[in-house]
Amino acid sequence: IFMYGELTDKETGEKVRLTFENYEMNSFEILMYKKNRMPVWFFVKIAPIRNEQDKVVLFLCTFSDITAFKQPIEDDSVKGWGKFARLTRALTSSRGVLQQLAPTVHKGENVHKHSRLAEVLQLGSDILPQYKQETPKTPPHIILHYCTFKTTWDWVILILTFYTAIMVPYNVSFKTKQNNVTWLVVDSIVDVIFLVDIVLNFHTTFVGPAGEVISDPKLIRMNYVKTWFVIDLLSCLPYDVINAFENVDEGISSLFSSLKVVRLLRLGRVARKLDHYIEYGAAVLVLLVCVFGLAAHWLACIWYSIGDYEVIDENTNSVRMDSWLYILSESVGTPYRFNASGNGRWEGGPSKDSVYITSLYFTMTSLTSIGFGNIAPTTDGEKLFAVAMMMIGCE
Repeated sequence: IFMYGELTDKETGEKVRLTFENYEMNSFEILMYKKNRMPVWFFVKIAPIRNEQDKVVLFLCTFSDITAFKQPIEDDSVKGWGKFARLTRALTSSRGVLQQLAPTVHKGENVHKHSRLAEVLQLGSDILPQYKQETPKTPPHIILHYCTFKTTWDWVILILTFYTAIMVPYNVSFKTKQNNVTWLVVDSIVDVIFLVDIVLNFHTTFVGPAGEVISDPKLIRMNYVKTWFVIDLLSCLPYDVINAFENVDEGISSLFSSLKVVRLLRLGRVARKLDHYIEYGAAVLVLLVCVFGLAAHWLACIWYSIGDYEVIDENTNSVRMDSWLYILSESVGTPYRFNASGNGRWEGGPSKDSVYITSLYFTMTSLTSIGFGNIAPTTDGEKLFAVAMMMIGCE
């Protein structure tokens, strides 16, 4: 609007305003003014750009100077020329503008009303990357990384990655053996889906350094092997199935449980995908809540691991009465007891559900700097971890 002047057509200006309000794609010829109040004719193209949720996030506007077509320029070099000669000079010196304005119509092109996505794809190469304007020609077994199927599949992998980020620390810290058939089947299905994802990634295009779509199968395989293949392979190994066998050695079982932590590296992909939604306030709020909950969950698992490691003094084969687990066991009425007639080990203690809820409660109150004091670190290891946790909470 600040470029409008006394000779700017009000009807055209109103059309421009409605184009923005209705999120439409349109083009106009309009007279505008420079800072020095010099009038200039522009051919303006307006195009809305939409995100994955089909919401307009910005407009792309291109201005082409067509003053030469509207009024030939009169300067000292053309004084005495006729009107036709001046017009010819203006047209020949503005062939670049003419080429920009000339529409490219291919044989058999559909000239009917396009969808919103098609409207965006009609923009010139100076506005959008080449691979967004036309569908690249790919081999039959190659999948475009931005097609509907791959986008949906990526969201499925993202959700399963969050499931893994929650269950893996819990299973590793609490040393759970997946004897429950239901959970064993669910985790096996997740492992199979991650394995299928590896196969699909070997057949999915990617964007090269210059912004072009790479569809060559050999380059796709080399790129995937160099980037995410090792992490994805370690993520889909059936650790839970191996741990489910009763005759598995305790050391091997602990090793496989520890290797499951590698799956958390897949969160790097989640971060890259969620980066597209940072511009939305509601999305940022939900993301921060999820990150806070996930961080509290991880810290709760570590907090329990410290207490479980320190509650039994291996040197004296006795219970440390200053441990938070011992205090919790006494308060809930499930104290630790020594099985002298059996395996000669300490048994009892609070249930895993009670321990996890208490651990999560403590990490939540510590991260938010509330700290009611009913659960407090007493050993050196617990105090060091509490200090680290409060520093994380400050950040």
